[in-house]
Amino acid sequence: MSSSRKMITLWRIIKAGCVNFIRNAWIAMAALAVMVVTLTIVLFSIVTSATLNNTIEQINSKIDISVYLADSTTTQQVNSMMASLRAMPEVKKVGYVSKDQALAIYRAENSNNATLQEAISETGNPLPASITITPVNPSNITGIKAFIDEPSNVALEDAQIHSSYGGSQKEAIDKIAHATSIMKRVGAAAVILFAVISMLIIFNTIQMAIFNRRDEITIERLLGASTWFIRGPFVVESILYGMIAALVSVGGIDLLFHLASSGLQASSLGLLDIGYASDYFHNNFWMLLTVQLGVGILIGAISSIVATRRYLKFKSK
Repeated sequence: MSSSRKMITLWRIIKAGCVNFIRNAWIAMAALAVMVVTLTIVLFSIVTSATLNNTIEQINSKIDISVYLADSTTTQQVNSMMASLRAMPEVKKVGYVSKDQALAIYRAENSNNATLQEAISETGNPLPASITITPVNPSNITGIKAFIDEPSNVALEDAQIHSSYGGSQKEAIDKIAHATSIMKRVGAAAVILFAVISMLIIFNTIQMAIFNRRDEITIERLLGASTWFIRGPFVVESILYGMIAALVSVGGIDLLFHLASSGLQASSLGLLDIGYASDYFHNNFWMLLTVQLGVGILIGAISSIVATRRYLKFKSK
């Protein structure tokens, strides 16, 4: 068969599949609805996972360890301690906040509180200087803690204020990571469940279409139509289900973000940062649309191929 003839045959198969799709539109509504739900779960899981991972990264970037120094600590001792910390592989960044800088930060953070401003003015500057340490991995700070707890370093610390290890932020990260893990497992289970349901419904839809066209298929076979020419339109029809479901799911999520950000004026939904989720969705729109189309086409193609092989049994030509 020449390439031009193959192209003509392919075009006829696609055209027949589109006609079948229009003809069976009402019958296919259930399949479309379930596929839309399936693909929406896929898309929502991707966006939610990316958003929660970003939240973890944002909190990670803000976690640091503060070592509060006694007023008697010399510049040489401070520099020596900071040099030792910078040499540690667990340390990402080391900074220094002097007493004057600490006072300026305190005044800026409490600029609207006249009582605290007056109190700090009357007591002079009781705030200690500090060394701030940003760890590479906030979950692995054992080495940093061991260094800070060495007797020679403890002697440099302010006896009234203990070192801060960002414990509450670490707990927040653990909670978000746990929620992300649960979301991924639940999302995967839901996708598998609805994908199976979608395939079963498409399978039954194709079965009904084959039954309704049994006389037409018999005539095509008697006229010498190939196996692929007969089966092809049903595969095209199912692929169209997947493509339309993908477009509907993407459009639905886009509308949801629009309503949440503008109509409801919402910036977050629990742990989910709607602003970032919306930005991620729109910045990766074409990638997400491609994933949706790929999953939709795969579900439709597999279910229709299985159905046609099951209910259109004849020798290949």
